[in-house]
Amino acid sequence: MPDLDALRARWSRALDGARPSADGPDPSPYAENLLARWQEPQRHYHTLTHLTSVLDHIDVLEKHATDPDVVRLAAWFHDAVYLPDRSENEERSARLAERALTEAGVPEARTAEVARLVRLTVTHAPADDDRDGQVLCDADLAILAAPPSAYAAYTAAVREEYAFVPNEAFREGRSAILRQLLALPRLFRTPHGAEEWEATARYNLTSELDLLASADPTAG
Repeated sequence: MPDLDALRARWSRALDGARPSADGPDPSPYAENLLARWQEPQRHYHTLTHLTSVLDHIDVLEKHATDPDVVRLAAWFHDAVYLPDRSENEERSARLAERALTEAGVPEARTAEVARLVRLTVTHAPADDDRDGQVLCDADLAILAAPPSAYAAYTAAVREEYAFVPNEAFREGRSAILRQLLALPRLFRTPHGAEEWEATARYNLTSELDLLASADPTAG
């Protein structure tokens, strides 16, 4: 279980870093709301562990970011609304960010940038000059380059979130996603991500795709 007090402190630092002064509304209620969202029972992968991992990877990549605190706030909100059977999670998360950050005293331009970054996680396709988008997307996808045991735990957790989907339909949908990812010229857009994570991620994705194919009873 991630350290909740440490996460509260990380939230407060990011929020204060994005506000013009520290005398805005108390960060605590916003932290508690977000922490509660990330602990909802339908979540198996999109949990506090994932949030912590994304924040940790942003710390690794922060020198590439233009506005690291805005990227960190976007990480907090990027899956704040998450229902596995819904397709508009990112949009609803972005709207939540717009409401909460405006109320919390974050300037309009930075609030809009957080919401833009959250919406970018639909495609994970930042522009070549979008340094903040590159950092958030790379941090969100860093799990793809995890060691074998951690990658296996990730795929199992994803399957749990989609337990309502029959096996054959899940295999087809997941395989399509993996093929789309492997077809991209680059999974990671930051220099660090490209150098340190790209090759391992492609190996993991290819291995998972092979496993799914071998589990298909119609394959032969």
